[in-house]
Amino acid sequence: MKVFSWKNIRKIFNKIHLYGGLASGLVLVVVCLTGTIYVYNTELTEWASPNWYKSGPVKETGKIPVEKLIPSIEEQSGGKVFSINIPSSAEKNYQFNIRREGDNSRFGTGYFIDPYTGEIAGVNTEKNGMRDFMRDIFSLHRWLMLDRIEQPLISGMTNRELGSAITGWATILFTIGCISGLVIWFPQKVKNWRQGLKIKFKANWKRVNHDLHNTLAFYSLIFLLIMGITGPFWSFTWYREGLQKSLGTYKPKDAPAPAKITSTQVGDSKTIDLSQLISKTGEVFPFEGDITLALPADPEGVITISKYRSGFFAPAAADKLIFDQYSGDIIKTEIFSEKPFNERVAGSIKALHIGSVYGGFSKLLYFIASLIATSLPVTGTLIWINKFRKKPKKVNKKTIRTVKKQAELEPEMI
Repeated sequence: MKVFSWKNIRKIFNKIHLYGGLASGLVLVVVCLTGTIYVYNTELTEWASPNWYKSGPVKETGKIPVEKLIPSIEEQSGGKVFSINIPSSAEKNYQFNIRREGDNSRFGTGYFIDPYTGEIAGVNTEKNGMRDFMRDIFSLHRWLMLDRIEQPLISGMTNRELGSAITGWATILFTIGCISGLVIWFPQKVKNWRQGLKIKFKANWKRVNHDLHNTLAFYSLIFLLIMGITGPFWSFTWYREGLQKSLGTYKPKDAPAPAKITSTQVGDSKTIDLSQLISKTGEVFPFEGDITLALPADPEGVITISKYRSGFFAPAAADKLIFDQYSGDIIKTEIFSEKPFNERVAGSIKALHIGSVYGGFSKLLYFIASLIATSLPVTGTLIWINKFRKKPKKVNKKTIRTVKKQAELEPEMI
C-alpha cells in the first residue's frame, strides 16, 4: 500500500479539515456573519444619519472656504481642528475633527458642517443608533464582545486580549481549512474535476448541502484566503511582525525614526490659505475624489493633503501631497501606485481584510464571499453529522466468503 497515495493524502487533509472546522466553527459563524455586515459599515451609517452627512440645498454662491470656518468651529467646540474631511460630492457636509486639551484619542471629535451655511449639522458624540449598532458588530467581530466585560476572565490577560486571541486562532484554523478544503476538493480522477463546479439542486438535500459547501467555497476561495491571512494581523504581535517580515516592510521598535519633515518659518509669517492648497492638489491630482487635510500641530509642522478616488472601482489608497504651511510649496509627493508592490500590500492590509481595496466593486464581492464563509461551518457540520449517522450497509454472506477466499489467494491486495 502506498503511504503517500492521493487517497491517503486526502484522508489526512480531510481529518485536518474536519477537526479544525469543528474546533472553530461556532466562533467562525459569529466572526463571518459580523464581517458580512461590517463590509457596508460606512454606507449603512451614512444612510441612517442623513442629517450628519447630507448638506442643505446647493447654493450658487458656492461653498465657504474651509479656512474661514475653522475659527468658528474652534470657538464653538472649545478645541483645535487637526483634520478636515472634504467629500467630492456637492451634497455632502464637511467633517471637522477637533481635539480638546487633555484628549489623546486618535480620532478626536467630529463636527459635521454644512459647507454652504457653516452651521453645525451634528456631532459624532451624539446618540446614533446605527453607529452604536455597528460598534457592537465590530466588538463582536473583533473581540466576541468580551471587551465589554470589566472583570478579567483569565488572570494576566485582559478580556480584549482574550477575545482577540480566540478570534485570531479561529481565523488561522479557517485559513488552514481553506487550504485543506482545496486539497479535498480535487478529485482522485482528474477527469472528474468538473463535478466540483456544479450544484445538483435536483438531488436529495444531503447532496445539495455537500455541493453548496464544496462548490461555493471553491468559487470564493481567493477572497476567503485573503480575509483569513490578513485577519490575525490585529490579534498577534508575532503574526503581524511575521507578515511584515515576509513583505519586507518590518521595522523594529528601536529602529531610528525617519527624518521629520518641517515647514520653513520666517519670523511671524502667515500660514497659507487652505483653499489654495486644495486647488493646487486638484491640479496635481486632477481626478475626482474625497480630500482629507491633516493640519500642523506646531509652527514647524506641515500640511498633508490626501486625495482618495471616488467611484465604484475606486482604490482605497490615497495619493498625498505634503505642503509647507507658510509658502505653500510642495515638499513631497506620494503616489500610491508608484510605490513598490510590497509596500502597497503592506499599506493595504486593512482594505484587503474588510473589502474596500477597490471600492464598491470589491465590497460587493467580499459581501458575497463573507455570506458564503458564514454558511461553511453550518454546511460542513451537516456533512459530518450525515456521515457520522450513516448506518453500515448489510453485507451478503456470499460476498464475505468470496472476499475471504480472494484474500487467501492474493494477500498482497489487502
